[in-house]
Amino acid sequence: MPLPRREAAPAKLNLTLHVTGRRPDGYHLLDSLVVFLELGDVVTVAPGPLSLSLTGPFAQGLAAEPDNLCLRAARLAGREARITLEKNLPVASGLGGGSTDAAAVLRALEAGPARLETLGADLPACLASRPVRMRGLGEVLTPLPPLPALHVLLVNPGRGLPTPAVFRALARRHNTPMPEPLPDFPDAGALIAFLQDCRNDLEAPAIALMPAISDCLAAIRAEGAALARMSGSGATCFGLFASAAAAEAARARIAAANPGWWVAASGLAPAKL
Repeated sequence: MPLPRREAAPAKLNLTLHVTGRRPDGYHLLDSLVVFLELGDVVTVAPGPLSLSLTGPFAQGLAAEPDNLCLRAARLAGREARITLEKNLPVASGLGGGSTDAAAVLRALEAGPARLETLGADLPACLASRPVRMRGLGEVLTPLPPLPALHVLLVNPGRGLPTPAVFRALARRHNTPMPEPLPDFPDAGALIAFLQDCRNDLEAPAIALMPAISDCLAAIRAEGAALARMSGSGATCFGLFASAAAAEAARARIAAANPGWWVAASGLAPAKL
């Protein structure tokens, strides 16, 4: 394997997130339509003893500690490498940052070890980095055909939200899944219409813990988004717009009005086949 090697770590977006049950061991069962964005972190691996260097706008929010998922991924693969993580995504933001970074390390090292679940429920989907229906604890993946283009606005109130706290605040843990099978999505309008009938069951408990999430959703809706929803366990929210220009215009206005927020616009990442 030639090194150094640079690998994209695209942001993971939960277009839906239905919590369908809870196992006796406390882990929750999910049913989620997951896509990946052009926007994300970047991982570079180079020859050398195992180490991690952090760069990028959110490097300060992430310590290069031994338990970092990038280092754990390399250890699980049994590889030595100098890893540089360009951290462009907010930490603890509901965009799968830690998992997508670890998956990028595994791809860069051309390693697909067993026991992926030890790196988190999102790791299998992030390793695939393509649109999937994700069920179970995150390990049951159904690849989806290419989806219509989506123009996405991301808004985060500038604060992280720990996933365990959101699940603890969830009042109802046995909810309906998405339809089986999923319908076809011939165009963006059909996909958005389907999404409007779905949910993120973690949105209400996340808002209870961090009311600023509702402010982000209100700002997105005020810009005329066809759909506004929280991603993952928060606190990042997303809006779907009719065009890239509309999403970018909304980004500029919301960012100007809320200088403490993180606001970005993106399209879907090309699917990895």
